[in-house]
Amino acid sequence: MNFVLGIDGGGTSCRAALATAGGTVVGRAKSGAANIRTDLTGARTNIVEAARQAFIAAGQDPELIPQTPAILGLAGANVGTYRQQLEAILPFSQSRVETDAEIALEGAVGSGDGAMAILGTGTAYMARKNGTSRAIGGWGFQVGDQGSGARIGRDLLEQTLLAYDGIRPASPLTDAMLAVFRNNPEDVVEFTTNAKPGDFGGFAPKVFDHAAKGDNVANWILDKAIADVEASLGALDLSGGAPLCLLGGLAPLYAPRLSARYQALLKPPLDDALGGAVQMAVRIFANAAETAG
Repeated sequence: MNFVLGIDGGGTSCRAALATAGGTVVGRAKSGAANIRTDLTGARTNIVEAARQAFIAAGQDPELIPQTPAILGLAGANVGTYRQQLEAILPFSQSRVETDAEIALEGAVGSGDGAMAILGTGTAYMARKNGTSRAIGGWGFQVGDQGSGARIGRDLLEQTLLAYDGIRPASPLTDAMLAVFRNNPEDVVEFTTNAKPGDFGGFAPKVFDHAAKGDNVANWILDKAIADVEASLGALDLSGGAPLCLLGGLAPLYAPRLSARYQALLKPPLDDALGGAVQMAVRIFANAAETAG
């Protein structure tokens, strides 16, 4: 075995890294979306293209793809039989599909015990204890993603309309949000008709900014979000010595607001999710081949 592939695929893009059996990355590439629940066929196409481009970037022949094993961490792999369907149609010598959370955990804490929380447009959590991983959340905006940027943005719009109707007190934050929509609550409602999670999540930084200024509504929203995040962390049953890594765009905003219990566990991540996929590929495929040899 000369190479292994690590692949990180989500709803926006797919990244691939070609590495030696020792774990040195020699080529990287990026292609289109690879959420296997929403578009299995398109995801396969983009996965193979990212892998092909990674070989080219490394100065290697893409004809080696059928001889190369791959670890794939993919959005949508946590439900249904999508991962099994994909594994059956991939061209690699061995294919192992994991969730995007699994490779994020591997990248963040390595192969040992620890936990990570992805805090961005969505939220997801995973912990590993004594070699066994447990995932929490990642169920999507409609029924999950508590504490996410999308839910924070949605809560902000809700509070803005409650303030407009006089049900809740207004604040500089709700006034500023209503101004974004030309002071017309009907425009707020129209926005929600076709808004995606990322559209709601775009308002989250504004909530953190106003909370720092003492805005009552902003702090009410964040108190609720932090309680949701800490409830999920609590359900992971973290051990005292294991590291906790916060990932995602909202991670640096959440970190100083967590309670002392969780702040004491915080450690910077060792690597990103793509690095985690490469590390896992080396650990599972290269090391196994070496042992077998």
